[in-house]
Amino acid sequence: MRTPPSLSSDNRPVNPTEPPAPHRTTAQTAPATAPASGPALAPPVTHYENFPVASLLCPPHLRQPIAAIYAFARAADDLADEGDASPDERLADLAAYRAQLHAMAAGERPLPRWAAIFTPLQAVQKSHDLPVALLDDLLDAFMQDVAKTRDQTVYADRTELLDYCRRSANPVGRLLLHLYGVHGDAALAQSDAICSALQLINFWQDLSVDLPRGRHYLTDADCAAHGVDRAQLATLRRTPQTDALVMDCAHWARVLMLQGAPLVHRLPGRAGWELRLVVQGGLRILDKVEALNGASLHTRPTLGPLDRARMLGRSLRM
Repeated sequence: MRTPPSLSSDNRPVNPTEPPAPHRTTAQTAPATAPASGPALAPPVTHYENFPVASLLCPPHLRQPIAAIYAFARAADDLADEGDASPDERLADLAAYRAQLHAMAAGERPLPRWAAIFTPLQAVQKSHDLPVALLDDLLDAFMQDVAKTRDQTVYADRTELLDYCRRSANPVGRLLLHLYGVHGDAALAQSDAICSALQLINFWQDLSVDLPRGRHYLTDADCAAHGVDRAQLATLRRTPQTDALVMDCAHWARVLMLQGAPLVHRLPGRAGWELRLVVQGGLRILDKVEALNGASLHTRPTLGPLDRARMLGRSLRM
């Protein structure tokens, strides 16, 4: 699945400068660390996605809470997407992981299998009153992704795809706003727009990766509107119709991102500057998708050092 865009959502969060990460198993998840006295700490963030996570721009007192949330999402992503497990085995593991989340929220001691994840997360949940429903939404989206890929089912229209984003991506932004102490309907709506846009951008960036793996995020309605059938998409061959389809979807993501962008002015200090880079990173990937004029169907666009310099300059002008 795609790790949530603000923390990672393939909900995998993916480094736009690198090819998709190779498969790895949950056994590779770093163990929690504990200081000489005090609670266990979440493992450090070691995988950069489409936006910075717990970076130097992140307020220091929030790096550990964000790392704990990231570790939770990353481990769930591994259960959904990595290794050689069958879809049914993945769904069973995710169901057990979900049960552990709710046991943790009820105050139970985490079981050994995922203690490295849930012990730090439990401390953060208690200290910052994390909304457990948002964490549960992430798992629900992971499970949906596994089931849809197994059954080769597709999204009917943009409303259905945005409902997936509501659970796969938007909870990350809402959790971060909760940690930053930013509330209000306007801020939440802008956060949702940014996170959904990041998820969509991840989809349109990774078409050449997802389609061969049986992951379908181009909706039936969009395909029909542009006269594209799925057998044609499976060949990864460009036509004027597929080019128009990809460009239309990229435009949709850009509109969403620009709707959410004013949120950068609502976040204080370092958090606002980090979000500026998140927004500009997503917009720059869209620049690359659009510059390919539909060729992202078979070529994955990436960012380089000059793009990062441009992102910084644009961030300063927001």
